[in-house]
Amino acid sequence: MLDPSHPIVELLKEDSRYAFDAYVFVFEALSYAQDVLELGTEVSPESGEEEAGPQRHVTGQQLCEAIRQFALHQFGYMAKDVLASWGIHETGDFGEIVFNLIRIGQMRKTKEDRREDFNNVFDFETAFRRDFKIASADEE
Repeated sequence: MLDPSHPIVELLKEDSRYAFDAYVFVFEALSYAQDVLELGTEVSPESGEEEAGPQRHVTGQQLCEAIRQFALHQFGYMAKDVLASWGIHETGDFGEIVFNLIRIGQMRKTKEDRREDFNNVFDFETAFRRDFKIASADEE
């Protein structure tokens, strides 16, 4: 259960466009981007931050692509429907979620990152339906 004092609880009260699961999924997709797809460039934390050592920064476009791949991996042909059930209908919604998380201190951005970086990265119908392919056991 989510701790009632967690910043995301207040965020969900303020902005009800997206389900809690949408935020969890974006966090998981970010880890997928960095750890599995090895996306991102190493950046040093800004001075004064508690975490030591380099961090991997993923751009908005890279995160959208990682989300697409992760959604297909997790939900297959139903990915578009699952995302829609959480309030996500286009890549711009990923940007809204990320920048909500930045606003409450749960994610960070660089000076170059913009909300608009997430707009129109791909079309959901094409990415999740028209281009969907079922892999045989030999291809996995």
